Amino acid sequence: MHIPSAIYPGSFDPITYGHIDIVRRACKLFPRLLIAVVANPSKQPLFSLSERVEITQEALAEVGIRGVEVTSYDGLLIQCAKAHGIGAIVRGLRANSDFDYEFQLALTNRDLDSEIETVLFMTAGRYSFLSSSIVKEIKRYGGDVSSFVPKSVEAALERKLAG
Repeated sequence: MHIPSAIYPGSFDPITYGHIDIVRRACKLFPRLLIAVVANPSKQPLFSLSERVEITQEALAEVGIRGVEVTSYDGLLIQCAKAHGIGAIVRGLRANSDFDYEFQLALTNRDLDSEIETVLFMTAGRYSFLSSSIVKEIKRYGGDVSSFVPKSVEAALERKLAG
């Protein structure tokens, strides 16, 4: 049986422990995992694309995850996956509300390239409410986000929001 390489796309603005949980679990199943930080012009990210890549790399190193590549892309995920020789897309599900959107994405990606499968990971229960938006909002108002993100991410948030 051939196990493909996988890609985990997202805006990662910033990466959270919920994302990291998915990364840890995907690393157990796939011999190669590529985290792909999307430019996504329809969103207004707090961090630039290069900052999000750097923050993600620092967070993974901080929590002891090695051997995961981090890249960025602009355009279709399927094009990025094909360019990197990827055979599977990893996505995380937090709640029922995520399912419809993820199902639609998975079917669309299958229509674009039937050779690339989507694998959905259910988030750990303790992260089912967690999102980058919530983390940014808490930090913006001076709240403690240490249970949601690694220290390097919290420091990046402090620097960005102070400026």
